[in-house]
Amino acid sequence: MKFGINTFLFTSPFTNDSIALFPKFREWGFDSVEIALEEAAHIDPATVKKALDENGLTCGSICAALGPGRDLRGSEQEQNAALAYMKSVLDVMPQLGCPILIGPLYSSVGRAEAVEEADYNRQWDTVVAHLKHLSDYAGQLGLKLAIEPLNRYETDFINIGAQALRMIDDVDSDALLLHLDSYHMNIEEKDPARAILNAGAKLGHFHACGSDRGTPGGDQTNWEKISSALRQINYAGNVVIESFTKDVKVIAKAASIWRQFEPSQEDIAIKGLQFLRSRLG
Repeated sequence: MKFGINTFLFTSPFTNDSIALFPKFREWGFDSVEIALEEAAHIDPATVKKALDENGLTCGSICAALGPGRDLRGSEQEQNAALAYMKSVLDVMPQLGCPILIGPLYSSVGRAEAVEEADYNRQWDTVVAHLKHLSDYAGQLGLKLAIEPLNRYETDFINIGAQALRMIDDVDSDALLLHLDSYHMNIEEKDPARAILNAGAKLGHFHACGSDRGTPGGDQTNWEKISSALRQINYAGNVVIESFTKDVKVIAKAASIWRQFEPSQEDIAIKGLQFLRSRLG
C-alpha cells in the first residue's frame, strides 16, 4: 500500500501556489498527494508534476469537488456542469501522472432529502447513464473512477458499499471502482471490515481518518479488523488521510467542523501517517 494526504487538510482551493506544501509532505514521509481540485483551470499540470517529481511524490488521486451546481442527478444544468467539470479534470490527469478520480461522483455533497422510490429510481437510471459515459471517457485516457458512499447527512443517494457496488454493476465498466472511507463507514456500515471484503477487487481507493474525522488511530475505529480485511483482499492501492480542521474555513463549514478536535493540521498528518504505516504498511 502507498500512503497519501488529501490537500483539503491544508488549503482550498488548490492552485499552483499550493505546491509549496509538497516538501512538507515528503519530509513527513508520504508517498503521494491527493489533490482536491476544485477547477482544472486552477493549475498548470506541468508545473504541479515538476514539483511532485522534485519532491519524490506522486499524484495518487484527484479528489473531485462536487459542490452545489454539480450534480449528476440534478437539473439538466447541474448535470451538464458536473459532466463538464469531471471531464476537464480527467483531461489534466495524464499530465499529472494521476491514475484515478475519486469521491461522490454521482451527486453534489450535502444534497440529502427524502424522495419517493420512483423518483429515486429515475435518479439512479440518470446517474448510471452519466457514469457509463464518464467511464468510457476515463477508459479512453487509461484512467479509473471510484465512487464513494457518503454518510446520511451528506447524501441520500449512496450511503453504503453495497449500494455503490450495485451502481458499479449497473454501469458495467472496468473503469469504475469503489472508494471506501473509514469515517463514512463508521456511521453507515454495520461491519466496515465486511464492506471491504465484499468490495474485493472492486476496491480502488481508501480514505482513512478517525471516527470523529480527526487523526486515524486516536479514535474508536477497529483498525485491526480494517487492516485484516485490506490484507485479505490484497489491496495494493492508496490509503489517504482525509481529515479536516477549522483552519480551512470553506471546507470546515462544508464538513461541519465546528471545534478544534486535534492540536494542528500537522499533528493529524504526522501522527496519522505513523499509525497507518504501523498497522497497514
